[in-house]
Amino acid sequence: MIQSPLVLDWPDADHTARCAVALGPRLTAGDVVLLNGPVGAGKTHFARALIQSVLDAPEDVPSPTFTLVQQYDTSLGALWHADLYRITADTEVDELGLSQAFEDAICLVEWPDRLGALQPENALNIDIVPEGDARSATLTWTAPRWVERLQGMVQHV
Repeated sequence: MIQSPLVLDWPDADHTARCAVALGPRLTAGDVVLLNGPVGAGKTHFARALIQSVLDAPEDVPSPTFTLVQQYDTSLGALWHADLYRITADTEVDELGLSQAFEDAICLVEWPDRLGALQPENALNIDIVPEGDARSATLTWTAPRWVERLQGMVQHV
């Protein structure tokens, strides 16, 4: 049985994407994945691979750096991808509708520190640390549902 924290080594971008693809189909409405890491850590690469793995038909998955939020209809239901880098106050998060999406959709959030007090406590946190071309990812959670989902994911990466 896996426990929090779970540390994964991703030697290259393909491993990062493979982990995202393994996690994607295990997500359900109300799941929030918080992607932490510096600029260039691979947050968007991870999110893009996950989103593309659950789309009904292939489509471009742009970074939401300037739009702040991109929404997708997937085989699992609604999926929101948010990049909060340009957010300066958690009150702006309410204006985006993220609080409601946290309950009704699958949400991937880059720069989740901008959420402040609105950060969901049952979220899966993925802290990505670049190490040259490789990445180290530390996954932490408190909600018991993540154990089963991550157990299956780890077996496929």
